[in-house]
Amino acid sequence: MSVNQQAHTGPPYGQPQPAYQRYQQPGYGGQQMPGVPHSQYGVYNGPMPGYQQPAPPQGPLRTPPTSGAPPPTSGALLPVGQPAYNQFGQGDVQNGIPASAVQMPSVSQPFIPGSTPTSISQLSSFQQYGPSPTGAQQLTNHMAGMTIGSVPTSAAPPAGVGYGPSTSVPPASGSFTATGSGLYTPYSSSQGPRPASMTHGLPPTSLSQGVPLAQPAFSGPPLSMQRLPSQGAPRPSTMQSPPLSGQALAGLPASQPNHLASPPPPQQAMSGPHPGPPMTGLQGPPPPSTHPSQPGYQIQQNGSFGQVRGPQPNYGGAYPGTSNYGSQPGPPPPPKRLDPDSIPSPIQVIEDDRNNRGSEPFVTGVRGQVPPLVTTNFLVKDQGNASPRYIRCTSYNIPCTSDMAKQSQVPLAAVIKPLAMLPTEETPPYLVDHGESGPIRCNRCKAYMCPFMQFIEGGRRFQCCFCSCVTEVPPHYFQHLDHTGKRVDFYDRPELSLGSYEFLATVDYCKNNKFPDPPAFIFMIDVSYNAVKSGLVRLICEELKSLLDYLPRGGNLEESAIRVGFVTYNKVLHFYNVKSSLAQPQMMVVSDVADMFVPLLDGFLVNVNESRAVITSLLDQIPEMFADTRETEMVFAPVIQAGLDALKAAECAGKLFIFHTSLPIAEAPGKLKNRDDKKLINTDKEKTLFQPQTNFYSNLAKDCVAQGCCVDLFLFPNQYLDVATLGVVTYQTGGSIYKYSYFQLETDQERFLNDLRRDVQKEVGFDAVMRVRTSTGIRATDFFGAFYMSNTTDVELAGLDCDKTITVEFKHDDKLSEDSGALLQCALLYTSSAGQRRLRIHNLSLNCCTQLADLYRNCETDTLINYLAKYAYRGVLNNPVKTVRDALINQCAQILACYRKNCASPSSAGQLILPECMKLLPVYLNCVLKSDVLQPGPEVSTDDRAYIRQLVTSMDVAETNVFFYPRLLPLTKVDVDNDALPAAIRNSEERLSKGDMYLLENGLNIFVWVGVNVQQGLIQNLFGVSSFSQISNTMSTLPILENPFSKKVRSIMDMLQAQRSRYMKLIIVKQEDKFEMLFKHFLVEDKSMSGGASYVDFLCHMHKEIRQLLS
Repeated sequence: MSVNQQAHTGPPYGQPQPAYQRYQQPGYGGQQMPGVPHSQYGVYNGPMPGYQQPAPPQGPLRTPPTSGAPPPTSGALLPVGQPAYNQFGQGDVQNGIPASAVQMPSVSQPFIPGSTPTSISQLSSFQQYGPSPTGAQQLTNHMAGMTIGSVPTSAAPPAGVGYGPSTSVPPASGSFTATGSGLYTPYSSSQGPRPASMTHGLPPTSLSQGVPLAQPAFSGPPLSMQRLPSQGAPRPSTMQSPPLSGQALAGLPASQPNHLASPPPPQQAMSGPHPGPPMTGLQGPPPPSTHPSQPGYQIQQNGSFGQVRGPQPNYGGAYPGTSNYGSQPGPPPPPKRLDPDSIPSPIQVIEDDRNNRGSEPFVTGVRGQVPPLVTTNFLVKDQGNASPRYIRCTSYNIPCTSDMAKQSQVPLAAVIKPLAMLPTEETPPYLVDHGESGPIRCNRCKAYMCPFMQFIEGGRRFQCCFCSCVTEVPPHYFQHLDHTGKRVDFYDRPELSLGSYEFLATVDYCKNNKFPDPPAFIFMIDVSYNAVKSGLVRLICEELKSLLDYLPRGGNLEESAIRVGFVTYNKVLHFYNVKSSLAQPQMMVVSDVADMFVPLLDGFLVNVNESRAVITSLLDQIPEMFADTRETEMVFAPVIQAGLDALKAAECAGKLFIFHTSLPIAEAPGKLKNRDDKKLINTDKEKTLFQPQTNFYSNLAKDCVAQGCCVDLFLFPNQYLDVATLGVVTYQTGGSIYKYSYFQLETDQERFLNDLRRDVQKEVGFDAVMRVRTSTGIRATDFFGAFYMSNTTDVELAGLDCDKTITVEFKHDDKLSEDSGALLQCALLYTSSAGQRRLRIHNLSLNCCTQLADLYRNCETDTLINYLAKYAYRGVLNNPVKTVRDALINQCAQILACYRKNCASPSSAGQLILPECMKLLPVYLNCVLKSDVLQPGPEVSTDDRAYIRQLVTSMDVAETNVFFYPRLLPLTKVDVDNDALPAAIRNSEERLSKGDMYLLENGLNIFVWVGVNVQQGLIQNLFGVSSFSQISNTMSTLPILENPFSKKVRSIMDMLQAQRSRYMKLIIVKQEDKFEMLFKHFLVEDKSMSGGASYVDFLCHMHKEIRQLLS
């Protein structure tokens, strides 16, 4: 199921598949096909027995946006010799060229990664065959060269190839709107219309509706949608094998449809070298040497990756030129590329989902519903399943057997955010208090009472929905059942009617059987030369004076119960007694850092309101005390040790806020050396850059977790700091890291203070334990996130805040049944900021399926990418980065190949077919592969990579979505009178215009890109300067100007900032200035400077991988 298992390779694509004979897939209806003359493909002969009137589609489907194309009148005849549209089964996105397109000898050309974005009409060797046809828009021609059956070199071109202009065909219902002259651009190097843009998002998206190779046209009404064979009908086999060289293609029709260029003339007639196919490297079956019988990685359970394959295009390694697969091609063809408008667009998918699902509330009463996308604003009504704000799954319909899961390779995972903040219009979880007896639980598996428990025997006992054990209902909890078997108090009890709720925990759920004290916050400030000189120490002290009024309260308390303490440090530690009875704070110095102890108990942790005068006095004095320091050497581990000891002495949990500037090189436990080495990149030792350089911090983290001591780290480095090592304690205690490289007051102050305020104020659960229970048949096997685990089931978190997620992977340990489905229950035991011990419960029910089509119809690509990124980012700790990248590509190729083989309608192998829910998998996967962790450019520091690796590991789905595929908004298109955001555009440089301004956000930064030709009035309105040259790119905030454009842009930024868990740094980028390279790094559909493929190239590469798996 995950990459950890042996890849399943079924019989080659198109051969009879005994295992899938009884497989039926719902589709959209159509008429019987009239008889078709004999062709090379047996399946297309005569009336097709398996294509009767379809059943309605099952499962929640994303509804189609209405297409602008009028449906064809029923019974309309196609002109003879015209291709009929080949419709595909439910949920197929068909991209790729039908095999009737350009036929090539099976010479594999080298992949040309550097193909420049020239137009699609540039292959000089092809002639232009009349104007391109109009009609439903088709992607097929753009993947020219992706055909599998190559024309033999000795075969003559088929007779009757139409050279005249083709008449247009009425578009099939539910297909794309016909615009302009269609998508078939003539192959000419001179002229030819630009392909029309493509709309996406129709449920049975069939991006290519051309006729497969050698399928003759037929007259009669166009099919409205093909169905897969019905129950019991054998699956048709297509593509028996490509013709051997010298063997003519059987059954080429007399009137070959001419909606694409005919095959090139035979080799003998050609002078000079053969012009290679436009999308090189994608045609012809690979020779046996490149395709082992078991493709894919045999990956061991511990996540180490097995067999390594050859280099991927644009992913390191000498791909161009080296792998010609034993053939000597001629000179490379002129670069030619797919039209980016014709491949699946993230913007279109996001927009369609907003339009279709943004207006209605998402009601969670039904099992296995796929929620709207994270990019859609929607309201949730909890009616028995947890809100998608708390749990999102990679699939809401999971395979009944482990064999099916292994075959599909779709990982089954849930991304859980137990303490997520809800919008104000939604009700936070109710708190249920069962008194001294505590929550009702199953006797055997200890699952908590939830809506799926079954009451029996008149309500006296209940049967557990997780393990089927029957448990007595305690007398105080008894209630009668109504005629449907539900308790009559069903709606009065949150735990019986809602998916998420909280229980008040009893003393049995507390450490040492005593209720906890409220937690404490300790602020630990680096007072070395760097910190003082940069103004950081003064800034922190000033901010804390006011920030301490905003500590989290929890419940309806008048004031916060949290106590605070203060430490400053360089190579020794200074503790402060701020007891309310003192006139002035007292400082105590501990210089023996090897044997850390806290020199005072009374007066170190205090109530803010009681000690306010002393605290204010201390915060005023600290910057003065250290103003003349010359100390540059630092310690780090003893600082954490001191905070931990203070919490132990006070017998409470808590959080350390550590503000730190440099590598701890002073003699002390946890001392580090500078081991930064860029030369290790792309070697087997690269993984050491992500590993801590000593075990000391892991052991320290273990002690912190045991005490409930969470560490938040604010880093201000001017050089290498070893985030991979310093971050270990933060990571394992569930804390957060914030990094401000080359901190400068004027540019970074705003961001740092906003981050600090939010970090101090946000709701946190302390001393937490989380367990995920599942119904029989699956179990939680793997966990990703910022936490510690001492056994295989309990996730231990010294602290867990409202932004952190824990990702859980599930594996089968038995069969599941379609009737009962599968259940998850996430239980989090934690101490609130008021010191109350609570249990938060989230329940979710999923469907189970015996047909792969149901799995593929209910997947969530954003969650899948979130899981795959975390899996890969953990993989780099123990494997070469290239191995991790190859494994990701391979797993996704297997997911898509399995769909192609088992769910899609038969069609030419030259077509790339993607499931509707996963049509963005290639573009998003490419963004993960090109990210700084997996493919750094020369400007990315080792610390940045370690930092991002940690950040992503606890991100939720909305954060990874915008992090990997940033949001790009055209500012010049804003409507100042309307609250709506301007429509986003795709992340590619060719979408930018010199006369416009754009805003790009990725959750960490906001860029404002200003084109050189922007109108002066707009520059004046936004920046308050009169010309492009006067715009300063050191601004950290936009000036507050009294005009509608300035107000609107600033309100958009405020809105974006409010959606993100960190304050995004504003970077002004003027076209053609030094920051533009950084900005272009986030235009993720383009080729990256570090060698990452463009979206178009990667899609072609994925197609090739899929075809290798299928051949």
